[in-house]
Amino acid sequence: MVTRRGTAASGSGFGAGRAGTVAVLAAAAVAAAVLPAAAQPFSGSGGHHGRAVTVERGGPDRTVAFRTRHTGEAVLTLDSLAPGVSWGTEGSESAVVSVRVDGRYVTDLVIPSDRPIERSFSVGRLREGHHRLRFGFAQDRSPAGATRARVAGIAVHVARADRPEALVLRHAPVLYGRNVAALGDRFQSATTDTPLLAYHEVLPARIPGHKVLQYSVIWSNEDGGTDSPALMARWGRTTDIEWAYRVEVDEHGDRVPGTGVYQAANHRTLPFTGTYEGDRPLLETCTSNNNLCDRVDDPMRFSLAPDQSLPTGQPREHLMDTNPWTYPVMGQEMLREGKVESPPDPRTPALGDQRAYLYLAVAHTATPSDQTGSVGLAVAVRLKGDDKLYTSHHWIAGHSITRDGTAATTVELPAGTGAADITEVVGLRTPVRESEATVRVTRITRAFLLRQDYLPDASFIDWTGGMTLTPQAPAAVLWQPGG
Repeated sequence: MVTRRGTAASGSGFGAGRAGTVAVLAAAAVAAAVLPAAAQPFSGSGGHHGRAVTVERGGPDRTVAFRTRHTGEAVLTLDSLAPGVSWGTEGSESAVVSVRVDGRYVTDLVIPSDRPIERSFSVGRLREGHHRLRFGFAQDRSPAGATRARVAGIAVHVARADRPEALVLRHAPVLYGRNVAALGDRFQSATTDTPLLAYHEVLPARIPGHKVLQYSVIWSNEDGGTDSPALMARWGRTTDIEWAYRVEVDEHGDRVPGTGVYQAANHRTLPFTGTYEGDRPLLETCTSNNNLCDRVDDPMRFSLAPDQSLPTGQPREHLMDTNPWTYPVMGQEMLREGKVESPPDPRTPALGDQRAYLYLAVAHTATPSDQTGSVGLAVAVRLKGDDKLYTSHHWIAGHSITRDGTAATTVELPAGTGAADITEVVGLRTPVRESEATVRVTRITRAFLLRQDYLPDASFIDWTGGMTLTPQAPAAVLWQPGG
């Protein structure tokens, strides 16, 4: 797993620098001198050196030269910011920078903040030798309020063919933007439901020596599909996290014909019959809830590097925790789109200010296993001097967690609540349908609040135990301070 920073001075308990570099770039505004490459792929410091590249609306592109010492799959890592831009401000939501390598269009970079954010993008296969990066301000797709953008810490990381990273990068999907007519203009991905991150999982295959690669994407929100209160209760966030593409590869890393599938409209799994760029499928976000099509016609391109992986036993939201800058983007989109209750009231199920929620991840299982969807888990919180029980599901059974494993959820609390105010975390068995199933809760893996800048504060709960919730005893205290 690779962890990422939030902003240059986030102070978050989740932020950490990226490891690894092969080719270090001079981030000069015009073609810079070639620098020597590091000795090993994905090792050493982040390789963040040189001046910042600044591009302006109506101004010239900027070029950076670099050299790779061997051939392989390449990842571009950089820090980006755009002065005067905020994902929470209509008309200045982002600045878009288009990136090309050796004249080839690689990706758009949607910059949602005036504070630096570390991002990474798949560049494709590069041969040993000299190359050029070109950065251009994409004024046709940047909101009117954005006038310039700055990119720094530029590095290209190259993985040799025999490295596990190379296999993951070789088959990573390329995502094109959304242009659903009913939802706005063709550059929707510059202002709403933008792709933020990609990650991968390596799954077992039936044939010995084969592997299944699954790629997922985190979007800033979904304009359609599950509503915001249900997302917070059942998934612990209002971003949209979906698997995008899955493929089986053989012992040589080659795609097994006919095994490539993608998540299509209505969450269907369909065979991929579109265009490959090498081994990389071209997909497009084509529904209001970020399902995909295998025919592309949108001008915006996102080649997110899926080099991060989901550790075993962690919920998908773990990738947001290790990339904490995603939380401010999430919160700002909710505010800008008017999806936050005003004034917020934790007694109602409506979405409140997301800085007033406790963000938890809880491991649990239902018994018998075939009853997992019939009985859910909700989490409740008690506060000092307050008799009210604040619940994740607001007593709506369908908003409880109805999947086994470690799942994320949130509990809305009164504004200004701090970790020291929490006296109990309680597990609640919540029947969705008539069932005698039990729910066993075994761990709280993290619990944190958001700071005023929407970045996660440090987790203050790591509880391991065993509490069984039954029809006769449907509630149990899971954690108390000092317990």
